[in-house]
Amino acid sequence: MNASGTDLLLWVALPYICLAVCVVGHVWRYRQDQFGWTSRTSQLLEHHWLRWGSPLFHVGAFMVIGGHVVGLAVPASWTRAAGISEHMYHTGAVWAGSVAGVAMVAGLGMLCARRLLTRRIRLGTDRSDKVLFPLLSATVLLGIAATATHNVFGGGYDYRETVSVWFRGVFTLQPRPEAMSGAPLLFQLHALSACLLFAVWPFTRLVHVWSAPVGYLTRPYLVYRRRAATVPPGRTRSGAHKAGTGRAA
Repeated sequence: MNASGTDLLLWVALPYICLAVCVVGHVWRYRQDQFGWTSRTSQLLEHHWLRWGSPLFHVGAFMVIGGHVVGLAVPASWTRAAGISEHMYHTGAVWAGSVAGVAMVAGLGMLCARRLLTRRIRLGTDRSDKVLFPLLSATVLLGIAATATHNVFGGGYDYRETVSVWFRGVFTLQPRPEAMSGAPLLFQLHALSACLLFAVWPFTRLVHVWSAPVGYLTRPYLVYRRRAATVPPGRTRSGAHKAGTGRAA
């Protein structure tokens, strides 16, 4: 099956352009803006929503990323060789993905709400955040919508025969645009928004992902000792002056 010009543009040219921008942008950001290589936390401005929203979002995001790695990067033949049937795989993927998606959406919703409803945080929102939060929300919601429409309430769709084949082909420099062109629209939109997310990644707060404090887990403890209080001459530890021994005049 020959790919059309539109397929080549969407499923070959665009992914490679976004990946190139992602790699070059990270190098540029690291060399030009190391002091801005941070999540720019706003915890001091508001912490009630952040206390729940941040853990939910990050735990959900880690689960979603892990599910995508297994679903997109691992061929179906490998899971079958490991003794995991297709029914077992898809059942586990749907349930685990649903839990991860709900956690991520709930956390992201709280983070977006506190940014919109808290005036001090809203005023501190820069242009990169105004691009990142809508794009990240669209990517997450499109992924959930695709899963819910086709694999929860629908008849089921084996994305490992189309989307996964295209995904692995991009990274092995053997792109298969025809594999993606036959996928349902929601999966296509999810993939396109993910490509755009990779393109804007180095120019947003997402760069803090690469600065996770892993070394903190193996760093030795710091031992603190209380310094002995020094007593000024002529003063007791309770703060009172020593009584004099001379006679009154």
